Amino acid sequence: MAFAVLFGAMCAAPAAADAATSRNTRETVKQPRAALHQPVAVRSAKSPTLKPLPPELQRAENISCVPYARAVSGIEITGNAHTWWAGAAGAYARGQRPERGSVLSFRASGGMRLGHVAVVSRVVGPREVLIDHANWEGPGIRKGTVMRGVSVIDVSDRNDWTAVRVQTGRSDDAYGRVYATNGFIHNRAPGTMMAKGDAVFEEVAEAPPARSAHAEHIAGAVRELNVNAVRR
Repeated sequence: MAFAVLFGAMCAAPAAADAATSRNTRETVKQPRAALHQPVAVRSAKSPTLKPLPPELQRAENISCVPYARAVSGIEITGNAHTWWAGAAGAYARGQRPERGSVLSFRASGGMRLGHVAVVSRVVGPREVLIDHANWEGPGIRKGTVMRGVSVIDVSDRNDWTAVRVQTGRSDDAYGRVYATNGFIHNRAPGTMMAKGDAVFEEVAEAPPARSAHAEHIAGAVRELNVNAVRR
């Protein structure tokens, strides 16, 4: 009996040691996976959402574009609308591509000497967005009115949203004159970008630029043409 107990203890000890070794081996195998992500620094944030108007603005009869854009977008910039683009420098990301929740910055012009700001509520396509804004002047529009779902189209040559036309009236095909714009102010830190297809923002460091298969094919074809030209 004593021999059986002793033999069982001797067998159990290696089994426990083997189990511990197996766990350590699995943990050791997992470690290199984490190391693969070390060269890329990622910073995430929630997808931007349009905020509801605070009660004091809901009760107001006349709302200007600046307090409306600030309340709905959450972008804390003060000053007249035409100063927002410069005011965002170093504090908020700026760009030439629309994103939901971003602020479209209008330049000052003859008929709009203080500029204008509007919040993107939907990105329809590369050259069209829907905006929510306040205090836009036009035929049949009461001063200080809040308007939602207004179509804006990009008419710039380079599709960089530096020239736009705003929908007027209730017709889908009626757009006003061309307005000069700066681009979009995004409610996130400078140097960050929205990951395509994701609801997070990512800041990527030392990530090699990806090349599509089509781009690789074109590059290869060009190299082959150059080689053939030299041989001739």
